[in-house]
Amino acid sequence: MNRKPIFPIAVVITIVVIPFIHYLFSDQNELQTPSTEQPVSNQEQNLNQSNNQDEQEQSGEQQNQEEQQGQAEGENNQQGTDEQRDDQQSNQEQQQNQQQDDQIVWGVDSASYTDQSMYECVKENFGQPSVWGRYLGTKEDVSIGLDQAEVELLHENDVRILVIYNHFNDARGYERGIEEAERAINMASELGIPNGVGLFADIEPSYPVDHEFIQGWYDTIESSNYQVGLYGVFDEGSELVSAYNATNQEAQENTVVWTAYPQKEITTKENAPSYAPQGPDASLLYGWQYAIESEKCNIDTNLFQQEINEYLW
Repeated sequence: MNRKPIFPIAVVITIVVIPFIHYLFSDQNELQTPSTEQPVSNQEQNLNQSNNQDEQEQSGEQQNQEEQQGQAEGENNQQGTDEQRDDQQSNQEQQQNQQQDDQIVWGVDSASYTDQSMYECVKENFGQPSVWGRYLGTKEDVSIGLDQAEVELLHENDVRILVIYNHFNDARGYERGIEEAERAINMASELGIPNGVGLFADIEPSYPVDHEFIQGWYDTIESSNYQVGLYGVFDEGSELVSAYNATNQEAQENTVVWTAYPQKEITTKENAPSYAPQGPDASLLYGWQYAIESEKCNIDTNLFQQEINEYLW
């Protein structure tokens, strides 16, 4: 029997088996060989976490600071806005007060005769008056009546005259109101007082008064060529105010009131108080005798709204 040569088998082993075995051992070594890259240690992880936390805290603090700064800026802006609003309001009030002051005129009234020396006394000690209250006819031991010489003197000095009627001491009853009004009209006409001038009935605090008298005075003067005026202490709750408010609506709304309430101190024109009279709500409250019986010149001091000029002589 012939033997086959073993050469081919050896060749196969050499070519196939040996490389395969080498391949197996090579893969196992790679699996067993530790990696050259080292894992991150716990300390490094903790450090990174701490850094992240610090960054977050710093970011939070910065955000809080920005919010606080924004809030502070907002408060400052609001404060600035409030201050600006207050300044604007204050300026508006000052302007309103100035406008009101510009519409107020200063004057006096007197029961004494007004000659040159009397006029100079008032002008030198108190200031130049725009209005001077004087009486129709003489009432014994009370007042000296206005005459043409006084009228000329006052008009030459650009002083307007407020005409006062005081020839009664009882202000009750409709018929008495008519009678006193008719007498005042006649006296005004005799003195040459022009149409449209106001005639002011002087109702003193000691006089008894009712609404019938005021209504009679109003109805009679209103139907004449003159205008209706009343003087008195119109303090709230007084008989005079109650009587006035009991007249009809027409009388209340169309009577010019010259009130002596409240009372202040005598002043110069320059130091006069702000215009703040009290009187009937519905009336034409155009005059305020704010102080009486000056030691110098024997005068009372007054403030008037400019509208009073329509009723002066």
